[in-house]
Amino acid sequence: MPGTPPASPPATAQARTVPAAPATGSAPAKPRSAVVFGVIALVLIGLNLRAGITGASALLHDLQAVLGYGALVASIIPSIPTLCFALAGAATSWLTGKLGVEKAILLSLALLAGGLMLRGIPATGMLVAGSVVGMSGLAICNVAMPSFIREHFASRTSLMTAVYTVTMTTGGTLTSVAVVPLAHALGSPSAAVGAVGIAAVAAFVGFLPVALHAHRSTVRTTAGHVSPWPLLRTRKGQLLTAIFTLQALLAYALLSWFPYMLTTMGLSASDSGLMFGLMQLVSVPAGMVLIAIGARPRMLRPAFYLVSIIMAAGIAALLSLPVALAAVPAVLIGFGLGIFPLVMVMISRSGTSTAETTALSTLAQSSGYLLATAGPFGMGLLHSATGGWSLPLVLLLVLALAQIVVSHLITGPAMSRNAEGK
Repeated sequence: MPGTPPASPPATAQARTVPAAPATGSAPAKPRSAVVFGVIALVLIGLNLRAGITGASALLHDLQAVLGYGALVASIIPSIPTLCFALAGAATSWLTGKLGVEKAILLSLALLAGGLMLRGIPATGMLVAGSVVGMSGLAICNVAMPSFIREHFASRTSLMTAVYTVTMTTGGTLTSVAVVPLAHALGSPSAAVGAVGIAAVAAFVGFLPVALHAHRSTVRTTAGHVSPWPLLRTRKGQLLTAIFTLQALLAYALLSWFPYMLTTMGLSASDSGLMFGLMQLVSVPAGMVLIAIGARPRMLRPAFYLVSIIMAAGIAALLSLPVALAAVPAVLIGFGLGIFPLVMVMISRSGTSTAETTALSTLAQSSGYLLATAGPFGMGLLHSATGGWSLPLVLLLVLALAQIVVSHLITGPAMSRNAEGK
C-alpha cells in the first residue's frame, strides 16, 4: 500500500496506520451537527435492515398463491437475502476501500430502495430481481455498519451498536405486523412488499448529509485496505465466522419460514403475523439486556450461554408444543435472536483499525451468510420433501446446540479481552 512503511508487514501496517491521523490531532473534531446527523442516519438505516426481509417473509404464503410460482421458487426466495449477503458482502471491504465507508453505505441504500420498490411489480421475475438488487444493497450496508460505528462513534461502540440493532429489530417487527393488513388494504401482497421501499428512500435521504460531510473531509481519504481472507487463518477470524454463521443460519431460517410454518400448522395468516411480530418484539429488549450483561467484567460468556440455550429451548418448543401455544416458542426464539447485537459488538471491537474491522466484518458476514443460505433454502426443500417441519426443526436444534459450544470458545480470555469493559 502507498504510504505504508516498508519495514512493517503489509496487513499489520495498514491496520495500524489508519487511526494514526486522528490520534495526532490532524483531523478536526466533528461538529455537533455531523454527530446528530450521524445518529439520525444510524437509526434510519437500522429501521430498514430487516424490514425488507420480514416484509416478504410475512407474505410468502400470499405471494405464492397470487403469483403462482412453485416449490423451487418458494425455496429460493427466502434464500436470496443470505446468498446476496455472502456474495455482495464479500465485495464490501474492496468497495469501502475505493469509495470510503460513507459513500459505500449511500450506494447500498440506493440499491436497497430501488430493489424493494421493484418487488412491488406483481410478477415472479420482478419479485426475484427486486429481492436480488435490494438484498445486495442490504449486504453492503450490513458489512459496512460496524466500521461506520467504529469510525464515527469510537468511544460509544456498545451504545451505538445497541441503538443500531434495536432499531433494526424494531423496523423488522413493525413491518412484519403491519405488512399483512397493508396487503389487505392495498388488495395486493406485491404492492405491500413494494411499499416497504419507501422507508429505504427515507434512509437514503437521511444519510445524504453524512455522506456529503465525509466527501468534504480530506482526512479519511487515506484509509487503507486490509484483505479479509488471510484473516480466516487466524483464531479470531475463524471464531467470529463460526459464531456469525450459526446465528445467521438459525435467524434467517426462522425469520424466513416462521409465519409460513405457523400458517401450515393451522394458524390464520394474521395470527401467524402477530406471532412473528411477537418473536421480533421480544428480541428488541433481549438485545439490550444481553449487551448490558455482556458489558460487565467476566459476564460476556454467561450472556452468550444464556442467549444460545434459550434459542435451543425455543426451537425445541416449536418442535414439540401444539400450535395453539405458538407464543411460547415465539418468545423464546425472539430472545435467542438477541445474540446478534453481541456478535456485532465483538466484530466492531475486534479490529485494530477501521480497515481491519471492515475486513473482519467482511470475512464473518460474507462467509457466514454464504453458509447460512442453507438454512432458509434447506428448510423449504425439506418441508416440500417430507410434508412437515419435524426434520428441519430437529436439524436447527442440533445447530443451536453447536452454537452453545462456539459461544464457549469465542468468549475465552483471548477473544473477549477487547469486548469487555469498553
